[in-house]
Amino acid sequence: MSTDCTTSTQGRRRRALGILAAAALLAAASLAVIAAAPGAPAATAAGARATDSAYGWPVKPFDQPHPVRANFGDPRTTFHGPPTQAGIMTSRGSFSFHFGVDIAVPDGTAVYPVRSGTATLLGGRNVQVDSGGGFKTQYWHIVPAIRPGQRVTAQETVLGYVMKGYEHVHFTELANGRPINPLAPGHLGPYTEATPPQLSTISFRVGNSAREALVESISGAVVPVVRAQDVTARPVPGTWANLPVAPALLTWSVERVETGRVVIPRTVAFDVRTRIPENTAFWSYYARGSRQNMTTFGTQRAWRTPGTYLYRLTRKPLDTRRLRNGIYRLVVNATDIRGNSSSLEQVFIVRNGAAT
Repeated sequence: MSTDCTTSTQGRRRRALGILAAAALLAAASLAVIAAAPGAPAATAAGARATDSAYGWPVKPFDQPHPVRANFGDPRTTFHGPPTQAGIMTSRGSFSFHFGVDIAVPDGTAVYPVRSGTATLLGGRNVQVDSGGGFKTQYWHIVPAIRPGQRVTAQETVLGYVMKGYEHVHFTELANGRPINPLAPGHLGPYTEATPPQLSTISFRVGNSAREALVESISGAVVPVVRAQDVTARPVPGTWANLPVAPALLTWSVERVETGRVVIPRTVAFDVRTRIPENTAFWSYYARGSRQNMTTFGTQRAWRTPGTYLYRLTRKPLDTRRLRNGIYRLVVNATDIRGNSSSLEQVFIVRNGAAT
């Protein structure tokens, strides 16, 4: 009787262990199926990488960073006038903020959706994927390989191939129809930056003109202008190597040199960390003289020439008559999308009315 009870107990234990093992195998299999499902996030050993991005890159490898040769908010300039200083400063043209990022890849590279959804064609060489919930993505400068209305799967369906001569795919993220900075934390990734933007010069333009005032004698209405640019987070190959990109944030303040008292608190001049301004306000943010990398004059492009990024710190001229005569310091800070920051100072003397 005792032997039968012991045998019965051991049998029940073995059966219980068998059930637990089967359950564990079933759970593991379920996780494997989920991980392999279209549009599921790729497994990663680094927890920080998973939280840094909501979706991977639209080109292989999906879970590794790629060179970005143009940032969200970069100037896009086509001048109708001639390639002269007067043409840059006065001519009409097409001027806009870059509404996505340009990912540098070889021509012919396969492009994939970052999230599953329904694909449509935008013109002859652009694809849009609607993933629902107001989330849409666009892939420009590709030879489409999908049909309008086709259901596409993240990191599986080939949307198209980068067109010959473009050496990049333009990627746009839309939230309820408005462009969003895809390099912001929690969007496209993994993505890192280690070098802060560069600030080189600060000047004061008289009113809304291009004429510059002497920093030794500032009076009346002026527009402070700073030259700022960033370097790409990863080296860009080919024709676009070593060309600048726009910083994500510019702020400024003014303090009295003698006392250190802040007379104009920290003010935002340019901020594309999330969204871009309307294109109609382009010359309210970029100062005349700005132009994109390898800008266009009429039908001619200035190949291999770097752009010039000049930023107005104020939308309207700053009336220095609101300041007492004296010596001031203008401090400008530039920050990239990952928070790396640098600063530049310019001392100027306000002389309104009687000489100081």
